[in-house]
Amino acid sequence: MTRAAVLLACVLGIGAAAPAPPFHVRTYTFVDHARGRTLETVVRYPTAPGLHPLVVFAHGFTLTPATYTHLLDAWARAGYVVAAPFFPRERADAPGGPTQADLPNEPRDISFVITKLLALGRIDPARIAVAGHSDGGIAALAVAYDSRYRDKRVRAAIVLSGDTLHGMGPFPAHGPPLLAVHGTADTINPPAVTALYFRLAHRPKFLLWLVGAQHEPPYTYEEPQLAIVERVTLAFLDHYLEGRPLQALTAAAHRPGLTEFTAEP
Repeated sequence: MTRAAVLLACVLGIGAAAPAPPFHVRTYTFVDHARGRTLETVVRYPTAPGLHPLVVFAHGFTLTPATYTHLLDAWARAGYVVAAPFFPRERADAPGGPTQADLPNEPRDISFVITKLLALGRIDPARIAVAGHSDGGIAALAVAYDSRYRDKRVRAAIVLSGDTLHGMGPFPAHGPPLLAVHGTADTINPPAVTALYFRLAHRPKFLLWLVGAQHEPPYTYEEPQLAIVERVTLAFLDHYLEGRPLQALTAAAHRPGLTEFTAEP
């Protein structure tokens, strides 16, 4: 190749290696012997040194963490450790087929993953959030607010098209900040379920309606909804785990015709 051709290739990026993402991915197998639970967990670690905030993400019924790759990558690129366990009986490839009867076990799975990751280091124990979609959103909300499962290490919660776990009592008076997100055209978990638990939750709390969006697409591939979810969730995490201005959350959520936003800080 001539020198001119080499220069042109450099300008166009031809033959050049793609830049490495600012995080690396590792899969752990955590075994909770006391409960007989094995949790394969995919963890994205920022490459920057020091302690990092943690987000534990819970996947939905018949899905896996891979379903949400774009969203989880966005959080990791922003400097968060992102841990996503496979729930043994709700994952898409569960032996004998997935079952929602396992859902009450999942809040404690999330707490167990937090404990195991804290023991490995690199995580700031004062900056931990939980997040989840659908059944995973139910589990995440239980870890943050349900007295039967509440983990007080959790400092913020993101619930994507979720609901409360059956039998949950009142929200705690001083629970962590809540960001609820729901599509107005969701036919799996009706929007009314989020409207109800959001009304019962205490401040600070925020509700993002995705106008016309359904149950799974806005968190996995549908644009511009996925990009909106990425920006809003990051602005929420950045404020409550990193101390950045709250105004960024309102700005990210303001998309006329695509979103409706309620803020009660």
